[in-house]
Amino acid sequence: MKTLRLFLTAALLSLTTFTFAQAPAPIAAQKSFDELKTLSGTWQGPVTTNPPMAGMTNNVRVDISLRVTSRGNALVHEMKGVGAPDDPAKADHPVTMFYLDGERLLLTHYCDAGNRPRMTARVSPDGKQVEFDFLDVSGSTQYGHMDHALFTIVDANHHTEDWTYMMPGDKPMHAHMDLQRTK
Repeated sequence: MKTLRLFLTAALLSLTTFTFAQAPAPIAAQKSFDELKTLSGTWQGPVTTNPPMAGMTNNVRVDISLRVTSRGNALVHEMKGVGAPDDPAKADHPVTMFYLDGERLLLTHYCDAGNRPRMTARVSPDGKQVEFDFLDVSGSTQYGHMDHALFTIVDANHHTEDWTYMMPGDKPMHAHMDLQRTK
């Protein structure tokens, strides 16, 4: 009987250790974040806007850089026009940070309009689309603010980005980028 009790105790301890040693299944936000991190690299492609943006012809090209940083805890997204000076004081050069906040995947967009909208992610069933909805904004919205973003991963060397900017008076302006990996 004593041997049986010892055996059962050892078995239960082993089972408990095994159960707690198992890594929890990644939450949807973590899966989406990991998928976005696969986009790390440099990208280039045309931008189309709807309605057309004053002073910008459709199919102007942009350079996008995505870089994993902070020991894998953040993804930096930088954008500039092809051929634009690499000087954010002289040309548009918005930066977006992606990061996990508990069980949510968030982005903060450091906009050339001088504000910082935050958005929270929704994931498509196949995991190939990550859609971000407006959460809140810091700073002035006098010149408008980013309101929505959608990242669609086509394959390892091709993805699209759709951004919606709310112009003054809450008029949406949609930008679509069809991007190919350059590095």
